[in-house]
Amino acid sequence: MATTTIAVDPTTLSPTSLEVMANQATINIGTIGHVAHGKSTLVKAISGVQTVRFKKEHERNITIKLGYANAKIYKCDNEECPRPGCYESKGSAEPVEYSCKRSGCGGTMKLVRHISFVDCPGHDVYMMTMLSGAAVMDAAMLLVAANEPCPQPQTSEHLAAVEIMKLKNIIVLQNKVDRIKQDEALVNYEQIKKFSKSTIVENAPIIPISAQLKVNIDAVIEYVYKHIPIPVRDFTADPHLIVIRSFDINKPGYEVDDLCGGVVGGSILKGVLKVGDEMELRPGRLVQDPVTSRVKLVLLRSRIISLNAEHNNMQFAVPGGLIGVGSLLDPALTRQDLLAGNVLGHPGKLPKVYTELEVNYFLLRQLLGMQKDEKKQSKVAKLTKNELVMVAIGSFVIGARVTGVKADLAKLALYKPTCAEPGEKIAMSRRYGMRWRLIGWASIVKGKAYDLGDD
Repeated sequence: MATTTIAVDPTTLSPTSLEVMANQATINIGTIGHVAHGKSTLVKAISGVQTVRFKKEHERNITIKLGYANAKIYKCDNEECPRPGCYESKGSAEPVEYSCKRSGCGGTMKLVRHISFVDCPGHDVYMMTMLSGAAVMDAAMLLVAANEPCPQPQTSEHLAAVEIMKLKNIIVLQNKVDRIKQDEALVNYEQIKKFSKSTIVENAPIIPISAQLKVNIDAVIEYVYKHIPIPVRDFTADPHLIVIRSFDINKPGYEVDDLCGGVVGGSILKGVLKVGDEMELRPGRLVQDPVTSRVKLVLLRSRIISLNAEHNNMQFAVPGGLIGVGSLLDPALTRQDLLAGNVLGHPGKLPKVYTELEVNYFLLRQLLGMQKDEKKQSKVAKLTKNELVMVAIGSFVIGARVTGVKADLAKLALYKPTCAEPGEKIAMSRRYGMRWRLIGWASIVKGKAYDLGDD
């Protein structure tokens, strides 16, 4: 199947140009917070997309896998149109402008932002999933339910996780204000202010909303447009996409001629991908040699045959936003998120693959997100040789054995090879009982590279 590579000059592209925003989101915003505080409901209120898609998620009424949705933000060009009602949001397939529906306005709603949501699970069991989603976030919305005391366990744990990832633009949303009286809302507001002190959200605004009734959603949209900037992107560098999901989009009963190749989804950190480009996935997959029985790493290479942002088909994709990359890969390789954690780019242009890492680490003083009956055991102990930890490197969450500790340096033997770069930040978790808890963060100093040979 021949696919022609199109010509695109990256120097002429801008994340705020209509040519780009009409089809693709250019900033990723995560929704974080405790379970059942309204993260998925907020995403649906803004984008119109239900991120809870799987049977088990519907049965338990919680998010299990990372949810994703795109939304376009519009602003009326009539200066007399009152705020925040002059801001609206719609799905990603909507046109770049339309007439303002406010009676007597006569203005035009024009596209000013196109954003992607990374909807994270709030249950403590799925903390590792949340950490993989944090790898692609540019900003975050911390949701706090007004009808519960603040903070709840994962409110503090999620906030610590995005702080580790160096997120600076965070907005606090006091959700479910429709469920309580005004004096109760004020008490909850003071609890949020007290919790926020000495954290990265100390000076962040606290906006009261009802995601279910779509109350004050226009104020949230206005804040996103005015105060959350699109990060500076390098469009001219070699492409580097972090894979957070992978799919087999074929349905049972498809004819052979109708089968599609595997699809990976994620966000481009730098560079531009085009339809027709050769692509490579690192670290790829581990395979066993049928003769020697030795396990070796095999890179995956293919060609990009399609680029999509929800319902929008594109010829090229720029950094920011969540996109789907269609390929000629065997869909059996991409089903059920098997390639999540990989990095996609041009062949030979991606960072090295490591089997061992030397890191400079920092541990939290106490565990976050503990239940009341667990708080006596909340002190974080030092790393010890031969203990098992879980590390989140980009969107790759893998086990690692501590092979050496000296002061604030540690050596980690990874259970699976990973594609990473020196200086990259990683989150570290330790098992307590049946759950993995965030214990700190680390910065990669160097590592032992895997010999890829000619694979």
